[in-house]
Amino acid sequence: MDLSPKEIVDELDKYIIGQAEAKRAVAVALRNRYRRSQLPKEIREEITPKNIIMKGPTGVGKTEIARRLAKLVKAPFIKIEATKYTEVGYVGRDVESMVRDLVEMSVRMVKDEKQHQMESKAKPLVDNKIIDALFTSKFSEKGDLSDTEFKNALKEDYEAGKLDDATVEVEVNESMKPMGMVGGIAELNLNDIFGGFMPQKKKRKKITVKRARELLFNDECDRQIDQESMNAEAIRRAEEDGIIFIDEMDKIIGRSATDSGPDVSREGVQRDILPIVEGSTVATKYGNIKTDFILFIAAGAFHISKIEDMIPELQGRFPIKVELSNLTKKDFKNILSQPKNSVTFQYASLLKVDNIDLDFKDDALDEIAEMAEQENSTSENIGARRLHTILESLIEDISFNASGKHPLSTVIIDKNYVRKTFSETRKKYDLRKYVL
Repeated sequence: MDLSPKEIVDELDKYIIGQAEAKRAVAVALRNRYRRSQLPKEIREEITPKNIIMKGPTGVGKTEIARRLAKLVKAPFIKIEATKYTEVGYVGRDVESMVRDLVEMSVRMVKDEKQHQMESKAKPLVDNKIIDALFTSKFSEKGDLSDTEFKNALKEDYEAGKLDDATVEVEVNESMKPMGMVGGIAELNLNDIFGGFMPQKKKRKKITVKRARELLFNDECDRQIDQESMNAEAIRRAEEDGIIFIDEMDKIIGRSATDSGPDVSREGVQRDILPIVEGSTVATKYGNIKTDFILFIAAGAFHISKIEDMIPELQGRFPIKVELSNLTKKDFKNILSQPKNSVTFQYASLLKVDNIDLDFKDDALDEIAEMAEQENSTSENIGARRLHTILESLIEDISFNASGKHPLSTVIIDKNYVRKTFSETRKKYDLRKYVL
């Protein structure tokens, strides 16, 4: 997708309020990927992504910017926490697992695309298998109908979804279980080791029609998809388009040179991450992947430590530094009303299921935004997550009493409703119980 940086920012603005500097930085980084892809191979190999590090408190949009960016261009994307990794020599996750996770995501994306492409070819085959199985299981219900008439009747009911909960016996591929668990991480699946040498085992199962349709479709796609070319495409996408978001980067930075304690060396984790970000080759079960052209976006609050406290080599691999600002009352109000997936829209949609139509008035949004700003300034600053905290308290009674058994009713949320709700308890709600 060859969107201009301005068009990318416009798309991000639909979901994320403010943080113009960060949006511009990621938009330019994304556009540079497209520019690089248009260059001759010999030049392309010399140009690596300019990685980004974001500084800002929690809940201001760091993760959402990266996630929406990846979704925009359908790029393989994973978010990881730097604190999950431990220095080489300690029991725990090694840093190379982030690259393997990215490849897994890429494989799933490519497989989904290929399955979608062959849906028109695989679906009729699957439907015929299920209808044959239904014919066998329901033969006693045939009555005076001929075989053809009975099968046609089953087909009509099947296509109308009337038989989704019926039980059929079908033959599906048997997936082999993992060999075991080590340190909470699943070891290689036996299929990954012997898949190319052992024929796929079949197993007859009694399952619902709905589940059978899903399993048989997957089996049919697996049979038709060229696994080798799919894996090669997944590796290529992960290499060229992959985005890895490393959160909590500040938590692996020592507070000072005199720091001591039981924690695994923070600097050791930084040094282990360095070659991944710098460019190395990681072995995965789908093949080797080079990390030279993966875009890395790091983020952290950096309240205690500073970006400058990172080891110099790692600092140099994040040349673009962006600081995200605290959210203001105006930002909170915009978050409540402007994005496509605004918080008020989410709550209104949930309660509409139970025949409650929430109508948020403008003065109510002002009041909620002011409360959010005050709470973040006087207690822990949790950014936009504070809005969920307040709204949960605000509509707690409505949500609890809604059952869906009554006709549709409208509940108007205005300034007076907000003030009344929070004053009845003669205190501000203990918002901390809702902190994520």
